[in-house]
Formats: sequence, C-alpha cells, structure tokens
Amino acid sequence: MPLWLNVVSRVILFMIVLFFITKFLGKKQLSQLSFFEYVTGITIGGIAAIVILEVRHSIFIGGLAIVTMAAIPYLVSLISLKSKKLRDFVEGKGSVFIKDGKIMEDNLKKERYTTDELLELLRKKDVFQVADVEFAVLEPTGDLSVMLKKENQPLTAKDLNLTTASVKEPQTVIMDGIVMDEPLATIGRSRAWLHTELEKLGVTIENVFLGQLNSYGELTVDLFDDKLQVAPPQERPLILSTLKKCQADLELFALGTESKEAKQMYKLNSQKLQEAIDKVTPILKA
Repeated sequence: MPLWLNVVSRVILFMIVLFFITKFLGKKQLSQLSFFEYVTGITIGGIAAIVILEVRHSIFIGGLAIVTMAAIPYLVSLISLKSKKLRDFVEGKGSVFIKDGKIMEDNLKKERYTTDELLELLRKKDVFQVADVEFAVLEPTGDLSVMLKKENQPLTAKDLNLTTASVKEPQTVIMDGIVMDEPLATIGRSRAWLHTELEKLGVTIENVFLGQLNSYGELTVDLFDDKLQVAPPQERPLILSTLKKCQADLELFALGTESKEAKQMYKLNSQKLQEAIDKVTPILKA
C-alpha cells in the first residue's frame, strides 16, 4: 500500500474510532472537562497522532491504547456517581471568591487568581462593581457563577405580582422548505392545516426556510428571500381587541338606557367581562 494511502486510511479509521468513543462517553465530556478528562483527551490525541504518522506502528496496538485510555475516565465517572469524595478529587470543588459582598483573598491566592482576573470574570457576567455582588464562586470548569445582591437583581413578574402565561418550546414544522411531519403530529396538526395557515400568510412551503409553531399554536415563518416581509400572527391581538370593544359597548349601553334593570344588567356584565379580560390579557397580548 502506498504511504499516502496508508496515512489517509489511518486518519479515517481513527476519526471514526474517536467519534464513537466521544459519543460513548457522553455530551458531558464536551461541555465540562475535569482535570482527569483533560489529561486523558490530550493523551488520546497524542496516541492517535503517533499511530497515524508513524506508519510502522500497529493500528491494532494504537486502537487498543486509545480504547484503554477512554475506558479509564468512563469507569472513574461511574464510580464518581456513587462517591462524593472521589468526585471532589477528580472533578474538583468550587472556590468561593466573594461571600456576603466581601472578596475572599485567601481563596483567590489558593486558585492563583489576581484581582484583575476576578474583575475580568465579573465583567463577562455584566457585573462591573464588586459591591453589587452578594456571592460568587469559581466552578471546577473555570466559570464564575455570580449572585447579585437583592437590590441589584433584575425585576421579575413575580416581584411585581404580575400573572404571566406559561410558554412551551416551539415546534419546528418546516425546515429548508420541507415539512417536518413528526413535530406536526406531536402538536396534533396536519399538513392540510399547515397549508391553510401558509395561505393566510401568502407564502408557499417551498419559499419557507424555517417555520415554527409557538405555544399558542401560531405559525411564524422565515423566508428564503430576506427582502419579503411576512406579517406576525394577529389572532390573539384581534381577540383581545374584540373583547375590549364588547366591554366598552356594554358600558355605553348602560349609560344610554333609561331602564334601571337594564342599566344594572349592562354594568354587571361589563364588570364580569372586564375581569375576564384582565385574566386573559397576559395570554392574548402579543
């Protein structure tokens, strides 16, 4: 076999082997590397490079070395699931950098972080003043988790006693001009319904780059032609406007009638409708 073909075949073979090993170890290996996994990854890469370039080495021996190196972190991770001490030793523990608004200088020195580096990590979290921080911890992955003081935390709907509608994940029903039948079936919709909605928007499936259904069952689309504009869904705003108009009409009827019984009935129904509007506004408001 020519040398160049031998090298190419080894590259393809080891790419396949490394791909399946990574899939076997799981997604955690890609997002959160411990010190142990970091060293293992470097070693596996070194073994693969040697076997690929040094064609005199056996592919079998190289593959065996890689599989063995990959098996070690896998076994360690299984044991770590049941052993807190081993997990802390292998993956490391978080270090508190700020507690009760005060910088823990000893922990900074222990982790060999300077004040400038701490400020840089805070800026990455959009925090520019240490006095705004209540608690901050350096995670084993090297990320800094920050909890702001209560007065510096952003307001939420709960803080304002506001009622908000629950939101579910959107379903992608069209991708690259092709209908995705599984998401459609998941939300109980058909292709006929989808075609009807697209007709309302004045577009065809072939022109849709991406189509999604939100938690309210409304279809939003992004077209291949970026110059074309598609109006956002108007069903919910129209329903809310109709309800408000009905409530206003009831108030006008109450003012316009001379009958006390009719006036009382219009006022009562107007109040009930207003209560209903207040409840559904978070859902119907676009």
